Amino acid sequence: MSDAGQTLAGETFAGKVVVITGASAGIGSGFARHAAELGMRLVLADIAAERLTALAEELRASGAEVEPVVTDVSDPLSVDALADRAYDRFGAVDMLINNAGIMAMGYSWEIPAERWDAALRINIGGYVNGIRSFVPRLLEQSTRSWVLNVSSVGGLLPSPLMAPYSVTKFGTLALTESLAYELQMRQAPVQVSVVLPDSVKSEIFRAARPGDGIPPEIAGFNEQLQQRADTQGITPEEHARRVFEQAAEGRYWITPQPEMIDAALQPRTDMILSRTNPGLDLGGV
Repeated sequence: MSDAGQTLAGETFAGKVVVITGASAGIGSGFARHAAELGMRLVLADIAAERLTALAEELRASGAEVEPVVTDVSDPLSVDALADRAYDRFGAVDMLINNAGIMAMGYSWEIPAERWDAALRINIGGYVNGIRSFVPRLLEQSTRSWVLNVSSVGGLLPSPLMAPYSVTKFGTLALTESLAYELQMRQAPVQVSVVLPDSVKSEIFRAARPGDGIPPEIAGFNEQLQQRADTQGITPEEHARRVFEQAAEGRYWITPQPEMIDAALQPRTDMILSRTNPGLDLGGV
């Protein structure tokens, strides 16, 4: 990214108030740290209270204004309370980043019902709750504002052994585009963007590992994805820098690693247009 992009992001977002869900780790903590570097004021939401407190203390020590709020994004009342705290503290919100999410791995018919339900309630329901709690207030403000929903390359490319993640990240694409059209209908000064990360250095796959006794193909797939994140992934802070720069440029499709997405998206598009049956390279198995 260019120095001009960094300058534009700084000029655009300095002093603005950002609400970040799933803020205590991974991509969310990258958003929080970079937003602080840009001079934004932060409302950080997460269900992990200890990690959230530690991050808030770290950022306050660097001079940032931070309001940590323990939040269960799957609970509409908890997200309403998050919005109340944000407005009580800062009087306005300029940006909402819906980021909180979980992953479940395994064969789709073997993943327990409660894990499926949790993925739907958090990964989709949490974003819906964020929109319901914050967008009406953004409309009332009538000032320039931003809503960023974090999907994934997995929202464009379905994967075996992680169906709940694929389902919810595809759903995020639909939700975000619908929201963008609706706010255009209202002629609202709210920019909507969908964020499509590829590999980012984090523990997401280790955290999603089903546990001991899992079939070797699931364990191997999990390890392969984690190794890809470890070796090819960008840091959460670098990911955040690219996201904020593209948001400042007014982009709907925010692609921090476009070269990785583009390489996979063209073959998938060709498959759909040619009505080719999906096929999986099993490596000779």
